[in-house]
Amino acid sequence: MKILHTSDWHLGQNFFTKSRKQEHQAFLDWLLQEIDKNQIDAVIVAGDVFDTGSPPSYAREMYNQFVVSISQRNCALVVLGGNHDSVSTLRESKSLLACLHTHVVANTSEYLQDQLITLKNHDGEIGAIVCAVPFVRPRDVLTSQAGESGTEKRQALGDAIKSHYHELYQAAVKLRDDNGWQVPIIATGHLTALGVSPSKSVRDIYIGTLDGFAADGFPPADYIALGHIHRPQIVAKSEHIRYSGSPIPLSFDELKFNKQVVLVEFDGDQRVRIEPISVPSFQPMGVLKGSLEEIEVQLSEYLEHDDPKAVWLHIEVSVQDYLSDLQQRIQLMTEGLNVEVLQLQRTRGPKAQALTQEAKETLSELTPNDVFQRRLALEVFEGEDELARKERIQTQFTQIVAEVEHAEGEE
Repeated sequence: MKILHTSDWHLGQNFFTKSRKQEHQAFLDWLLQEIDKNQIDAVIVAGDVFDTGSPPSYAREMYNQFVVSISQRNCALVVLGGNHDSVSTLRESKSLLACLHTHVVANTSEYLQDQLITLKNHDGEIGAIVCAVPFVRPRDVLTSQAGESGTEKRQALGDAIKSHYHELYQAAVKLRDDNGWQVPIIATGHLTALGVSPSKSVRDIYIGTLDGFAADGFPPADYIALGHIHRPQIVAKSEHIRYSGSPIPLSFDELKFNKQVVLVEFDGDQRVRIEPISVPSFQPMGVLKGSLEEIEVQLSEYLEHDDPKAVWLHIEVSVQDYLSDLQQRIQLMTEGLNVEVLQLQRTRGPKAQALTQEAKETLSELTPNDVFQRRLALEVFEGEDELARKERIQTQFTQIVAEVEHAEGEE
């Protein structure tokens, strides 16, 4: 039984106003080639198929066409909802896609059978059972209690997710035993496991209630396919618990590591072989850092760039004094080069930064949290501990951001 584990496609994403349509289409075409090459029986997409709850029409069309193409190869597809995905968007075509060997699990259900999926191998025999766990929304697994502290809420949510995993796993074991199948059990998830290294493009989830899910909370499945973290990695030094990562870089800091999908193969004795497969780069990108002189030298490396696609660049310039014409200087340096500067930032020494940062920074260089922090620092609170008051306001702001982000993926 051969399975490909992938996640975090984020179809429909815009990257600094640039569409990723061509990259995503190139990835899906490449993925179909890998399915043919490796004779894959099933593909698992562990959440965040789309970038927003209301993806553009071309992203939906791309998704639907992939479903048609993979079904023609007699390969099953398991799609899990992520925190970016809308439950209603994924469910609207669930029944139709079921006729094309595609299993969609948009959200957790009180009916465990809805999250148990049997996969067949190329011989038409049952080859694996999947405990299909998507992004778990707190309201789907627990009821808030009045007067609970933040610590108690975190503990309750962690326990509820752990309980859901183990109940589903026991149901899978019973299904396997009742039918006398000698097949592996695979679990999925879309969450942040404790100890992993996220990238800048990953939104925090469960903010204010759950910082991360402990690896010992997962059931003893033969393989656990995770999504949400865009950097491919092994969890808790356990080879069988993995994040496949996103197939294309969703932020410039993701250029530091290779993109991949994970090939998981089970033999007749349920021994597992795990082999990461590197995903090619479909869009040239680069990060340049240093002084203006150093940036100019680094840009010279693109003089012979003959790829028809322009290189997308993040440039971070180290300056001691504020330069009002920094953007114009970079434009002059890049004239005649097949590059596009999508992000331009400056870094300063501590002294210069303290003197000029608040007055000179532009919104494009700040995150919403940075803006909030700057504004909060200007407030003076009397009659109570000022630091404690500001920390409480920051916590409330963070929780509001989390609730808004959760709402983006729902109707």
